[in-house]
Amino acid sequence: MSEAEPTPARGPLSAGEYAFLICTVLFWAAFVIVLGKDTSWDFRNYHWYGPYALFNHRLGIDVAVAHQASWYNPYLDIPFYLLATHLPAWVAVGVLGAVQGANVVPLYLMARHSLRLPDVKLWAGALAILGQAGALTLTEFGTTYYDNVMSVLVFAGLAILVVKRETLREGAMKHAAGLSLLAGFITGCAMGLKLPEVPFCAGFAAALVALGGSWRQQAVRLVAGGIGGVIGAALFAGPWMLHIWELTGNPLFPYWNDYWHSPLALAEPYRDLRFVPSYRPWWQQLLFPVLFTIDWHVANDLGFQDIRVLVAYFTVIGAGLVWLFRRQNRDPLVRNDAALPLLAFAAVSYFVWLRLFAIYRYIITLEMLAPLLVVAAVGLMPGSRRRRLLALGVLCFAALVTARSDFLEHAPLDDPYIQVALPPIAHPERAMVVMAGDAPMGFIATQLPPQIPVLRIDGWMVQPRDASGLTRLMKARVAAHLAKGGDIYLMAEAADMVRARKAVADYGLAIRLTECQQFDTNLGGDYRWCPVTKTNRRG
Repeated sequence: MSEAEPTPARGPLSAGEYAFLICTVLFWAAFVIVLGKDTSWDFRNYHWYGPYALFNHRLGIDVAVAHQASWYNPYLDIPFYLLATHLPAWVAVGVLGAVQGANVVPLYLMARHSLRLPDVKLWAGALAILGQAGALTLTEFGTTYYDNVMSVLVFAGLAILVVKRETLREGAMKHAAGLSLLAGFITGCAMGLKLPEVPFCAGFAAALVALGGSWRQQAVRLVAGGIGGVIGAALFAGPWMLHIWELTGNPLFPYWNDYWHSPLALAEPYRDLRFVPSYRPWWQQLLFPVLFTIDWHVANDLGFQDIRVLVAYFTVIGAGLVWLFRRQNRDPLVRNDAALPLLAFAAVSYFVWLRLFAIYRYIITLEMLAPLLVVAAVGLMPGSRRRRLLALGVLCFAALVTARSDFLEHAPLDDPYIQVALPPIAHPERAMVVMAGDAPMGFIATQLPPQIPVLRIDGWMVQPRDASGLTRLMKARVAAHLAKGGDIYLMAEAADMVRARKAVADYGLAIRLTECQQFDTNLGGDYRWCPVTKTNRRG
């Protein structure tokens, strides 16, 4: 098959293909329903609390309930929150699983329109399914981390470039501009909803360039795609950032506060830099995929084992060298005009991710794309078609048999979605709750009577002696509440009670330990509810 021959299966989808895609989406919906409710740390911390706080105007009442995440953009969490509060739990979870399973559609379309293989539909389907069987991709099904929800948008933008690449490269300028604008808008929406999608916006720009054509065509695509991306990002991030800016003086509060200097936080970046390898020797930066494949702790908080990103990393580098020295195979397995934007997207996205985050969870988009990337890269290598297909078979088999997903704990699908057995509160109208410790308790705060303010006086974001504006604000509010004769209660995880005693002591308070009560939730955890009294000393 020569490069000049048309790619098979470039017409409309057949009934069989529609059936395959629909059945795959329904399978993942059922898979997630079987798993049950997400009880992950992030869900209990802020994915439920965020939309609750938005709808109930809690940003002016509560303080740091969900640590730094108290100020995250909650728009992404709104659909699931509304589903779970108005419909049976299994319906909400099933819809979430279906959306996450929808990654199969752009993955299939990209493979279908780029492969140069017999039985291309079968190959495309296999690569799409293999892409969704990655270790961390499986772990995130049914969870509200949303990395595999944002990937649907990112893949949709990229699929437009791959499927419509001839129009984008050779068609009328207005058509190329329109398609670029649409694809950029979709990709920008992902970044607006979740800022860690920034690397894929850079990768999208690289893919626009890699489509080729004259410099004028490339410029038109970049400008149109950039405009679309800015509109999409501004649509979902702009209103929230303006609101947070007015509230705190930092549109990304508390992040990069060493630049924005909000008086509520310390002059620190507040970023999670645990995994960023820029401080490591150059060879460790170069071999970072090897390190996190051997030991997931290097780049993630969620356990996994998967070699596909490592394989894609080295095969893409190899393909780049082959292309640089003009040694690419004259019989590629993926059409060259499709392989280039795919490889450029992956390479630039990975590089930006490595510099900004280096958290593996943020690149499960590349984990899902890895099978197609490996086919594209190996397909460019020298050698007979038979040998390259054999090599791909070995690599795919190795990826399947060595992958390990550490599935998170899930809870039964009972209703209502959140259930907390809080002790009765005699006078909620004069009560205040303080939290201490790092445990996720945002979901519990949503079950308190709405007139009760909740202040996390101790946690990741603030500590009683940190001299931040938030701490000064909370100490003033606690003092004013006590001066009015109000009641104060402590909420903390049982394991954090020693830390909690020290935290309230710094506020001139003491826990009435003999009156503490244990309470449970339907998402697990061992929590304590304790009345707090004023003392005559401060730490």
